[in-house]
Amino acid sequence: MSRIGRAPIVVPPKVQLSWTDGNFVTVKGPKGELSYQVPAELSLQLENGSLVISRPSDSKQHKAQHGLYRTLVNNMVVGVTQGYVKRLEIHGVGYRAAKVGESLVIQVGYSHPVEVQPPTGVTLSVDGVDPATKATKLSVNGIDKQVVGQVAASIRSIRKPEPYKGKGIRYEGEAIRRKAGKAGKVGGKKK
Repeated sequence: MSRIGRAPIVVPPKVQLSWTDGNFVTVKGPKGELSYQVPAELSLQLENGSLVISRPSDSKQHKAQHGLYRTLVNNMVVGVTQGYVKRLEIHGVGYRAAKVGESLVIQVGYSHPVEVQPPTGVTLSVDGVDPATKATKLSVNGIDKQVVGQVAASIRSIRKPEPYKGKGIRYEGEAIRRKAGKAGKVGGKKK
């Protein structure tokens, strides 16, 4: 049996979890409401304040779905109680970001500023500048893990970090493999 799939999902008392006959799961909590369609083959049971998802057989497809949909429902429960945050850093001289209304205006070396409009349920914020690295800190907040990750990835794709000077937008704590540059300049002057 799937180790992930057989683990029960703990439902906090402030969360309301319900589903229809077709396994359309709805989770309501303090931060909002999320819903998702779970395949009808999987069965859902609420026991002692925890949700247990079980599969009908040990076929390869049912095994794959078991762990996947258990994780997706768990992510919804965590999202409506705690929420998700992705943090980004902007490195580079003259690279900066500013919050204008709900949108984020980013200047990263293009001839024009790039404006990012967040989808509903996602908030973007500028957390200031780190004095040690002089990097501008951004954060993407929301209750849907997939949407928060997608928005953070699209912001990062505006100017991916380059390997020579490390300039660009990267995730917080992301390690960038650096390259040396032109081979002729590394060893000094040739005679």
